[in-house]
Amino acid sequence: MALTWRAVVLAALGVVPVALFPVPGTVVVWALVVAAVCAVDVALAASPRAVALQRRTPRSARLGTTARSELVVTNTARRRLRAVVRDAWPPSLVPDANLHVDGAAAGEPVVARSARHDVDLPPGEAARVRTPLRPTRRGDRVAGPVTIRSYGPLRVAARQASIAVPARLRVLPEFASRRHLPSRLARLREMDGRAAVQVRGEGTEFDSLREYVVGDDVRSIDWRATARRGDVVVRTWRPERDRRVVIVLDTGRTSAARIGTAAVPEDMADAERAEGPDDAPSSLGGTRLEAGIEAALLLGALADRAGDRVQVLAYDRALRARVAGASGPRLLPALAESLSTVEPALLETDWPGLVGQVRQRVSQRSLVVLLTSLDPAAVETGLLPVIDRLSGTHQVVVAAVTDADAARLRADRSSAAAVYDAAAAARADLERAAVSTVLRQHGAEVVEALPDDLAPRLADTYLALKAAGRL
Repeated sequence: MALTWRAVVLAALGVVPVALFPVPGTVVVWALVVAAVCAVDVALAASPRAVALQRRTPRSARLGTTARSELVVTNTARRRLRAVVRDAWPPSLVPDANLHVDGAAAGEPVVARSARHDVDLPPGEAARVRTPLRPTRRGDRVAGPVTIRSYGPLRVAARQASIAVPARLRVLPEFASRRHLPSRLARLREMDGRAAVQVRGEGTEFDSLREYVVGDDVRSIDWRATARRGDVVVRTWRPERDRRVVIVLDTGRTSAARIGTAAVPEDMADAERAEGPDDAPSSLGGTRLEAGIEAALLLGALADRAGDRVQVLAYDRALRARVAGASGPRLLPALAESLSTVEPALLETDWPGLVGQVRQRVSQRSLVVLLTSLDPAAVETGLLPVIDRLSGTHQVVVAAVTDADAARLRADRSSAAAVYDAAAAARADLERAAVSTVLRQHGAEVVEALPDDLAPRLADTYLALKAAGRL
């Protein structure tokens, strides 16, 4: 039995008769009266276990969007049900108090904007209540029990029970970097010859002939065709297709590091971020792994549109996720589904094992993208000894995210302590720059950027390699 504030007020009212009639036993009598009222009220309350519950939730929702948990409450008791129903979910599914929820069918009360719902149902009737949820973390989220607190007519006491109603919601990655995709696809169309600009690079494939226009590279003129037609004719080229792109997410201990996302000072902003519709701020945050997943999604979508075959691996000391063989409209859903449950492992990455996984799955020349950290100690003892085994056969790109907090520390000179912090941040940058130089000497391309910039920067590197015929 649970008491309400009304029971407390009723008990407090006993102070008046005790003060007016200071007779021995008055307090006991009043306590018995309050207890009797509470007992009667509980006896008249509907049993919370005589309630049929049915939960309806979507199978999945994207991080940062809103999902709805719908609960159908049916009163199968013989008494009227006056209750508060709590639809319990993990704390990472925060109820969205600002969401407008449409009404249900006529006669079905709907209460939203909270995990707690007031219901008042005659015997045999049902209500449908909806709890708006806004996920803040990826992964599978299992619903808790539904708690029903049933009140009596006076609402001074209640009966309570928690009933298990199984439900599960899979939270997919946000893919905030999707906004960069249209501009990169436009550049891909230019490279592919579907726009006015043609790009010619070493190793690209011949596409077709067309008439010369002012601005074309004179080296593209086909003199034989020009002689046959009597007009100046140029060759058009398109990037090589059907190449293999292997994206490897390092899920070892360095991927668990948290990174800042606030804006850095204007004088440190990259020139690429100065203009354009894809420069709007995003809500990207969390760990290095989150930024790596965003970059993998954008690069996977872009490479698939370019006609290449995409494969994604998540690895530390064991294979945590793998997507292969999916293309077209099936690729992004497969990537989001597979990467949604990947979490950092507090282990050192087995780099020889990772290289073995790549070589086992691709034998011909491919683009291998390693989304990892440029932490000097981890690279020198892990990646550096095995990088030649990859770069000797494949085009390797090492992509890493930098910490915006470290960038702010490096720019701050407001106090003596801030100067020491800036010196430490600058020293760390020099060490990472040295590691990047060594990796480039071993044949790898290195991409390092802030969390919001890593995905578009990696996409630009892919397009540059493709235009140069280096895939």
